[in-house]
Amino acid sequence: MLIGEYNHSLDPKKRLAVPSKFRKELGDGAVVTRGLDNCLFVFPRERWHELADQLAKLPLAQQNARSLARLFLSSATEVEFDGLGRILIPEHLKRYAGLERDVVIAGVHSRLEIWDRKTWAAYQAKLEKDSDSIAEKLGELGVL
Repeated sequence: MLIGEYNHSLDPKKRLAVPSKFRKELGDGAVVTRGLDNCLFVFPRERWHELADQLAKLPLAQQNARSLARLFLSSATEVEFDGLGRILIPEHLKRYAGLERDVVIAGVHSRLEIWDRKTWAAYQAKLEKDSDSIAEKLGELGVL
């Protein structure tokens, strides 16, 4: 399970060191793609194939299904770890997530998220402010 939050830096060559704890879970490589909320999603290859299969089963005639498939699939890139445990973040993904030098790598169960550190801090502040309301809504759905 991918959990935890780590601060790291993106080097000038757009390489990002992935914590060893996460590398063990990801195996020999992963898939990086656009995420939601202007972050990047990083999936273990097996989980990525499951998600891609689910997206392929969505009805082609529905605009939202096509849009979500395009968001995730068209920008996806397979990455491998170099000898120092780094991955290369492609320019189009760096730009999408607004990544500068300082980033946060967050484990979110079956995926990692890569955030610009300032964007992450703003998102976390809003999330913490709204957490009671979110918990109540999820409670109504039987989640909590």
